[in-house]
Amino acid sequence: REQIDILKGISFQIFSGEFVSIIGPSGSGKSTLLGIIAGLDNPTSGEVLIDGVDIARMTEGKLAAVRNNKIGMVFQSFNLIPTLTAQENVEVPLYVGKHKMSPSARAKELLGLVGLSHRLSHRPTQLSGGEQQRVAIARALATNPAIVIADEPTGNLDAKNGENILNLIADLRIQMGKTFIIATHDQSVAARAERAIHIVDGLVESIDILAGRGSE
Repeated sequence: REQIDILKGISFQIFSGEFVSIIGPSGSGKSTLLGIIAGLDNPTSGEVLIDGVDIARMTEGKLAAVRNNKIGMVFQSFNLIPTLTAQENVEVPLYVGKHKMSPSARAKELLGLVGLSHRLSHRPTQLSGGEQQRVAIARALATNPAIVIADEPTGNLDAKNGENILNLIADLRIQMGKTFIIATHDQSVAARAERAIHIVDGLVESIDILAGRGSE
């Protein structure tokens, strides 16, 4: 069978604490690229270096540890467990490995940080889309990862809630010193980052340095 290359010859570097957007039309390879950065997909060639270590060559066990400890994920469709409360959803990643705080205390702390202290016991169906995405961001931060990867984080939200989520991401990056990488097809979303990596047909078309409006 003929091999179809989704991504071709891509090379770039993202620095610690940076806010980077990956922008491109549907089918350009954005989600595949995020999956490779997150260690969810393996490239057929090349390297994926996190802290100088090539995660593309790791065993599944070591890769799982990297994903749990160094990478947080946020999805367009929130991916919350419907039978769990907001607090319980944030606690889920904390049941693997050892952590300084109890799952309950950490979840309450993070939900307070994203402005949802009053929604701890609410289930996803009792929350608005913007609130669900805030829970998802809190969950992504649960294990204190260095990198947070968000795939179309505003895609299922109206303009106001989308703007609020981008403000929250920008604020959290500054407060917590995290690296945020977001994929989007929306120029206005991409413009919130410090750099925008444009992907077209699996290739890096350009890398733009932006004003980085941050928490405006």
